[in-house]
Amino acid sequence: MNIEQASPWLRSRGTQFERTRDGRPLSLNRQPRDSLRPWVSNVYGIHVPTVSGQLRACSVFGDNAVMRVMLDGDWHAEPHDGPQFYRRQALLFGPNTRRLPVSVRGDIATVGLALKPGAVHALRGPDLPELNDRVLPYHKLGWDEAALMARFSPDDTVEQWMDALEDCMEALVRQINPREPSEVSAGFGRIAFRDPNIAVKACAGELGVELRTLERMVKRDFGLSPKRALRRARALDMAAHLCGVADQDEAEDLALRYFDQSHLNREFTELFGMTPVQFVRTPQPLLTISLEGRQARRLEALERIEEGARRPWQ
Repeated sequence: MNIEQASPWLRSRGTQFERTRDGRPLSLNRQPRDSLRPWVSNVYGIHVPTVSGQLRACSVFGDNAVMRVMLDGDWHAEPHDGPQFYRRQALLFGPNTRRLPVSVRGDIATVGLALKPGAVHALRGPDLPELNDRVLPYHKLGWDEAALMARFSPDDTVEQWMDALEDCMEALVRQINPREPSEVSAGFGRIAFRDPNIAVKACAGELGVELRTLERMVKRDFGLSPKRALRRARALDMAAHLCGVADQDEAEDLALRYFDQSHLNREFTELFGMTPVQFVRTPQPLLTISLEGRQARRLEALERIEEGARRPWQ
């Protein structure tokens, strides 16, 4: 690719991304600044060139809502509302109940932040179950998209884009003055990271709440029932392993979360639309990036790695 023929977003700063050990691109992603930690789990950015006109067909699958700012490339997604097209736009992606097909033609330049469970509710956004598998334009949430987009320049580095997005999020927090998300939901999220095979009743007991209280709060803050949210967490961990962005030291433990191969095949196919074997054989560039951010957050939450430390797959 001739860098002089690339978009101004790519020409100005060049390529900026991390890689897996086998050379696949990853985003730069890190914990948010302290002022945002009650509501934001991690911030990411990526800038990757493609062959002129190349289409990358892939997907995303997240367990939390994500604010994404598309800075370059022609994006297409197939959310619950039907096919949608985006270019240089700020969007709120809701949590996914299954793999969400996404593609991009041209250079990839995007920055985003993943919201913690309960953050959408605290920020007076839509009810999370209604946001499942949907993508909403930033302005439809009542937030100032023009002011947000004006903060991003092709002359800036990816790290500066990440800082700019945090600045905007801080302004939104000051404007709304939200409560911090429920500690019950935060605790459920940590348990889902640690042991998604736990019985829901045992989970409620560990958190010291009634079962109905847990069911109500998880539905509100995760968009699903506790049982389905745990099942999704188990599948996302397995998908990260298959994409090569998980700690290989726990590979056996991840496999043992399923009763047998047929159980894994059935559940994985229902959520990802393909068997694990088909998944491994299918390029997953965008999905790998989103799964890597989640796994980094998971290992830090479980104190398996220190914040900001190099990850096992890098």
